Amino acid sequence: MAKQLILGTAGHIDHGKTSLIRHLTGIDTDRLKEEKARGITIELGFAHMTLPDGTRMGVVDVPGHEKFVRHMVAGATGVDIVALVVAADEGIMPQTREHLEICQLLGVKCGLVVLSKVDLVDEEWLEMVEEDIHDFTAGTFLEGAPIVHFSALSGRGAEDVIEAVAQQAALVEDRQAGSIFRMPLDRVFTMKGFGTVVTGTTISGSLALGDTVEIYPGGLTAKVRGLQVHNENLEKVGPGLRTAINLQGVEKAVVQRGQVLGPPETLHPSRRLDLWVSHLGSHDKPLKNRTQVRFHVGTSETLGRLLLLDREELAPGESAPAQVLLEEEGVALSGDRFVLRSYSPIRTIA
Repeated sequence: MAKQLILGTAGHIDHGKTSLIRHLTGIDTDRLKEEKARGITIELGFAHMTLPDGTRMGVVDVPGHEKFVRHMVAGATGVDIVALVVAADEGIMPQTREHLEICQLLGVKCGLVVLSKVDLVDEEWLEMVEEDIHDFTAGTFLEGAPIVHFSALSGRGAEDVIEAVAQQAALVEDRQAGSIFRMPLDRVFTMKGFGTVVTGTTISGSLALGDTVEIYPGGLTAKVRGLQVHNENLEKVGPGLRTAINLQGVEKAVVQRGQVLGPPETLHPSRRLDLWVSHLGSHDKPLKNRTQVRFHVGTSETLGRLLLLDREELAPGESAPAQVLLEEEGVALSGDRFVLRSYSPIRTIA
């Protein structure tokens, strides 16, 4: 079976992420009427393509607007390679920074920088922006990563982007299957004649047609009636795949983004989770005990309080053991990566 990977976009609003994906895949990931009317991505978008060596690539396009960073975090879960898109005429902007921080926190290891809208600036300006990008990515997983010039107007650079993605794909380590099947849900919809369909990126284990799954939290069970990857029907799926699952026995109204599919009676939702917290060095204030936070794990966002276990505050750049006390039950396993964002004003903090 061909290698299967997930490519995710990242970057500031209106820097050309969706246009890039449209050129690479021929698929317009903006499907909502409001997205078409406003010309911005609001929800997660999905596409797919096959690289020249046969590698199958699922593509997740994330919104760049600060109001939709929670959707971006959900989309970044399970990504193997990140394409950080920076518009040549604007350079590094607030969401460029925040998206890169989120990718770092989620443990992404491979990526490239796409310098878009290169037709709008001269060579001298381009060189200056490239220098800024080198400085900006120093010390991150994108240090030394390819920087590819791209224009959505002419399509210039699209082949170079594909080549750079293929180079990064060769560096991605094979995913460990893990013990049990888990898939955080990022979309739920109804298909006429089929019923409830859920989509997500499988993060461990395997699932086959006819298997019974439980939806956590909530305790509902359902039977797997259909499995699809890149619009292709399959009998079985493993980890690291953009997967659509047709569920028999549940209504769309009782399933939502943020829930997790797994085998029955294997996961234990909880309102209290033990954490190892790393406070971002870019933050300018200490993180205080009992701070109200937005806790993102998998595709879920839940409000909670951060309880520092061995100190009253955590300085920027420091790490410490902690717990999070959630307002609603969350689902996680040891070793899962998470993101903490402040309650108000909202920004990524740890």
